[in-house]
Amino acid sequence: MTVRTDTQGSVTAVYKVSGMSCGHCEGAVSGEISELPGVASVKAVATTGEVTVVSSAPLDEEAVRAAVDEAGFELVGPA
Repeated sequence: MTVRTDTQGSVTAVYKVSGMSCGHCEGAVSGEISELPGVASVKAVATTGEVTVVSSAPLDEEAVRAAVDEAGFELVGPA
């Protein structure tokens, strides 16, 4: 995943997720990741398989993996 910290102290990470094919898929993945502590925003894009997450601190990758799995998809690695 690509991670960067901006001037406000928030962290942006980009993950690669397989299996998303539509807006419903994007919503399912975004909804599950949004429930993780510290997450400020999530943007999932089915056409690229990329999920961009802005959080107050770096997220535990296993927690993100579990959230993506709960939505029915697979976290495949860094974007």
